[in-house]
Amino acid sequence: MKSLFLIPARAGSKGIIKKNIRVIGSKPLVLHALTQARSYASDSDICISTDDAEVIKVAASEGYTVPFIRPEHLASDNSGMREVILHAIDYYASLGRNYDNVVLLQPTTPFRQLDLIGKALELFDNSIDMVASVMESKANPYFVLFEEVDNGLLIKSKTGHFASRQECPKVWQLNGAIYVINTVSISNNNISDFSKIRKLEMDQLHSLDLDTEIDWKLAQVLNEEYKLIQ
Repeated sequence: MKSLFLIPARAGSKGIIKKNIRVIGSKPLVLHALTQARSYASDSDICISTDDAEVIKVAASEGYTVPFIRPEHLASDNSGMREVILHAIDYYASLGRNYDNVVLLQPTTPFRQLDLIGKALELFDNSIDMVASVMESKANPYFVLFEEVDNGLLIKSKTGHFASRQECPKVWQLNGAIYVINTVSISNNNISDFSKIRKLEMDQLHSLDLDTEIDWKLAQVLNEEYKLIQ
């Protein structure tokens, strides 16, 4: 199968300012993602989708040429990932290059293990919508998650009679590290409407997603302790 490796790296992040070019280990976040993508694909099949001149400069320092500048309407806080993916797919289709799937590697999960990208690709086939990396959620809807109803009281998100969290069915949350997305599926449906999703399990340590300055400080401490990335 033909895979397009997509690394989304827009400017304007608010939780962590200039997060995609923040250095952890020895290089910026976006370059960690690029290095991993290069282990599986040539640069011609890797797309850093960005509107950020600094990201473009950082990528160029590693010999990578950004294929296009992401349009402004796809680079706001409200821009959806589906639209960003479709924009990249359409760009390469205009060059006569079509892909079976898109491998989405977000720079904000820098601790993902390289071999798991290969495992995600092995799990994918055209009969499903997506392979997604997940971690087991500590917040179980059968036990500790509630929704507020009209009278202002809380009810469990999912009903069940369990004495402890350990008795509850396992639930999984997307960790944002690796997605292998069927290009036909993403062309026809929103990701939230996908019904055929195969999971790739990751542990909590390697699932760390950098969204706030607290996340960033935690990542630095963990990397210092465990030498997760160079």
